[in-house]
Amino acid sequence: MKFTKEHEWLRVEGDLLVVGITEHAAEALGDVVFIELPELETQVAAGDEVCVIESVKAASDILAPVDGEIVAVNDRLAENPGLVNEDPLGYWFFKMKVEDLGVIDQFMDEDEYKELIG
Repeated sequence: MKFTKEHEWLRVEGDLLVVGITEHAAEALGDVVFIELPELETQVAAGDEVCVIESVKAASDILAPVDGEIVAVNDRLAENPGLVNEDPLGYWFFKMKVEDLGVIDQFMDEDEYKELIG
């Protein structure tokens, strides 16, 4: 598993990149009440806003970590957004098809991420 500075986790699953938010992000947001997921087959570029998360405290965006195509979304989160508070590392938001999965190597490992969040 790798991590972004925007508090997303990334995991390779077969030939796809799976994206979710970290426990740190879920705690900072508080109780999540709404999640807007991306449309399937959407082409995204690194840094594009892909999802909107609204909580009782704030609204936040999930950004595309790399260039690629959205090929799956977790409809369970749209139906029950609070699941992400229960298990942030267990509930993914979307899966991407990317040209080169090696691109994940540029992101932080768990120790580097723990250092970032202090």
